Amino acid sequence: MFNIGITGGIGTGKTTVCKIFEILGIPVFYADQAAKQVMHEDELLVEEIKSAFGASAYSRAGELDRKYLAGIVFNDEFQLERLNSLVHPAVFRAYDKWKGDQKASYVIKEAALLFESGSYKESDYNVVVTSPLELRIKRIMKRDGISVEQVKARMSKQMSEEEKVKLADFIVKNDESELLIPQVLDLHQTFLQLSKQSQ
Repeated sequence: MFNIGITGGIGTGKTTVCKIFEILGIPVFYADQAAKQVMHEDELLVEEIKSAFGASAYSRAGELDRKYLAGIVFNDEFQLERLNSLVHPAVFRAYDKWKGDQKASYVIKEAALLFESGSYKESDYNVVVTSPLELRIKRIMKRDGISVEQVKARMSKQMSEEEKVKLADFIVKNDESELLIPQVLDLHQTFLQLSKQSQ
C-alpha cells in the first residue's frame, strides 16, 4: 500500500489538511490518537509501561493513570524518551494493521513526531505543513486558551520547522494567503499518479 506521511509543527493546521484528504476519500491514520488507544489496547505495551514505570501506571480496572504517568515524564527528558521508545513501536504495529484493512489508492499517516519517531522512513513520500510563527501562536492560543509563553514552551519541545522542511518531499503552505484546497488537490493528483506508477 502506497503511503504518505504528513506532519507539521503545533498550530500549522496539519489536521485541517488531512480532513481535506479525507473528503477526497483518502483514509487517514492519526498517530497521536492511536498512541492514546494503544496505551489501553496493546497488551504488550501495557506490560512494558507497567514494567518501566510501575504497576501504578494503570488502575485495577486496567485504565491508564495519565496523571501518574505525566508526573513522571513531564519534566524529565530521559523518562519521556523512555515512554516514547515504548509507545512508538506500538503505534507502528497499529498502523501496519490499519493499513492492511484499507482499499484506497494510497493512505496517509498524520503524526506530530513523524520525523522524530523515525516513522517517516516507512513513508513513500512525506509532506510538511508550514505556517508563519505568529499565525501558529495565535491559532494555539485561541484553540487551547493558553498564553504566548505556554505556546512557546510547547513549540520549544518540537523539531523546528526548518529542520522538518529539509526532510520533506512536499510542502503545504497554510499561511492564509495561499489557498489550501488547491494545494491539497494538486498533491492528491500527484499521489494518485505516483501510486499507479508504484504498482
